[in-house]
Amino acid sequence: MAELPFDRDFDARAYAARRLWRAISGRPAGPAFHELSKQKRERLSAALRALDAHGAGGPYRIVAATLFGQKHIPDRAWKTHDLRNRTIRMVQSGAALVRGGYRKLLRPARKDS
Repeated sequence: MAELPFDRDFDARAYAARRLWRAISGRPAGPAFHELSKQKRERLSAALRALDAHGAGGPYRIVAATLFGQKHIPDRAWKTHDLRNRTIRMVQSGAALVRGGYRKLLRPARKDS
């Protein structure tokens, strides 16, 4: 038995319940309700890697070199370089995911809200 409340997530819950029933019955579950684009998956992966590297004590310059390659990191003017800002945003994005932002990934974007 599955209990499905008639709320704004009913479509997603009903679809997930049907996929679960199919899997339990030994049948293919079918396609996911929604999929993340390749670009979005790569960005999320990079954000979590950046957070891990920074959390392990790596300064932003080292994190940037790991993510973007050492040849793209300038010898001078690091404080004002675009890659520094991108790296900081990546670390912040990773931290937001860890703090619960990952839940937004489970729910597809709604057209009616």
